[in-house]
Amino acid sequence: MTARIELFPLSSVLYPGGHLNLRIFEPRYLDLIQRCLKSGEPFGVVALTAGSEVRQRGNGEDFVQEAFERLGTLAHIDHCERPQPGLLQVRCTGGQRFALDSSECLAHGLWVGEAQHLPEDALVPVPEDLQHVSRQLQLLLSQFEQAVAAIDLPLQPPYHWNDCGWLANRWCEMLPLPQAEKQRLLALDNPLLRLELVADLLERMGR
Repeated sequence: MTARIELFPLSSVLYPGGHLNLRIFEPRYLDLIQRCLKSGEPFGVVALTAGSEVRQRGNGEDFVQEAFERLGTLAHIDHCERPQPGLLQVRCTGGQRFALDSSECLAHGLWVGEAQHLPEDALVPVPEDLQHVSRQLQLLLSQFEQAVAAIDLPLQPPYHWNDCGWLANRWCEMLPLPQAEKQRLLALDNPLLRLELVADLLERMGR
């Protein structure tokens, strides 16, 4: 199914089931969030490959145009606060992945695109030889729980410790990987393969 979605290019990769906190002050994104709150629709997060999250002018009067990945993730707004006029603090959850067929920048700087929704990860149980990857993440979470408030934890419930896709995505968010590598892992359609690659990364880092 093709849908027209509003886009939010970021210097990070959002995974399905992941959590995203945004501090928004640009008029183009303030308008975007207000429309999404009113309609209940998500917006699309895409990883920047050129340009920055905040619009910048070049040497002339024109703005530097952003470039971004074709594959991204829908972001559903869970909570929104307005601590002061012209500022929104938004908490979102990653939803379905999508692939852009086309995109365009509107006059006020907001990007929109025609997107194909991609299938959600199949529910694949974590095999025995990868159970240690699940245990490692549970141990890491327990360490965080002793240090920070529940709302600030890098992992939020519900937890799906025996789901390859969910487990791989949470590790991908937390590992100190280059953005291009995170994007490559996001693009994989096979959740078991994604988890196997994560296990390989953990092993190399452990060494």
